[in-house]
Amino acid sequence: MPQYKTIEDTIGRTPLIQLQRLPGVEQARRGNVILGKLEGNNPAGSVKDRAAISMIRRAEERGDIRPGDTLIEATSGNTGIALAMAAAVRGYRMLLIMPEDLSIERAQTMKAFGAELMLTPKAGGMEYARDLAEQMQRDGKGRVLDQFANADNPRIHYETTGPEIWDETQGRITHFISAMGTTGTITGVSRFLKEQNPEVRIIGAQPSEGSRIPGIRKWPQEYLPKIYEPSRVDELVYVSQADAEDMARRLACEEGVFAGISAAGACWAALQVAQRVENATIVFVVCDRGDRYLSTGVFPA
Repeated sequence: MPQYKTIEDTIGRTPLIQLQRLPGVEQARRGNVILGKLEGNNPAGSVKDRAAISMIRRAEERGDIRPGDTLIEATSGNTGIALAMAAAVRGYRMLLIMPEDLSIERAQTMKAFGAELMLTPKAGGMEYARDLAEQMQRDGKGRVLDQFANADNPRIHYETTGPEIWDETQGRITHFISAMGTTGTITGVSRFLKEQNPEVRIIGAQPSEGSRIPGIRKWPQEYLPKIYEPSRVDELVYVSQADAEDMARRLACEEGVFAGISAAGACWAALQVAQRVENATIVFVVCDRGDRYLSTGVFPA
């Protein structure tokens, strides 16, 4: 009998593609190569697919949860979609808590996978949603996987994303750039890449003052993700909302890469880094697809 794949088997091993037009002639002259890791090719459409299946599988292995249980998570979008997909595959009830101002496509996608949504006031942001999830767990209403403190989040990037990038660049990577939300991706990938070559520069993209970029957060100290290890990030690049949104449109129109706004922010940061280095292999994470941002008005109607 042939061995067929399940939807879980399609998570990871995403393409790494070279930008052709955005870097321009100058970067070619400098010997720089800018590469995007297309995490939107995962089955639920983002890099969060990796962490979602990792957190559920490992909680099962420890006996913390079992099919039929209710899982609760505060999310700004991509993790919620990924968890909704993973919960559907593995047989869990999924309750997602998210601020009411997030894009309608994200909410619709979560519901399509069978998740239940609880919307919280815009003014409270993700901080209020996280507090509410913890309170519901204390009240016995379900189990919080907690992407912000769960070591199985960065662990999967150490085990899969980092090795994939190292292999795909044949060890030539010099700079790695990721948007910072839960910080799971940048923490796990940094750990792996630094073990291979301590000289690889790890750069986090964060929003500039006053900017709201879905998927990129600058957390208040009391809400800083527990999985975040500042020593694993060499540099922070601050991205404005306007620059991220403009880059999302340019990625689509000039490179044929239909990506989300946080992915575009990471791309903008990669291009900034490229202006001050030579003979570099720069990899940034294209963390999701642009189709879940159509209602935001970022892309032309």
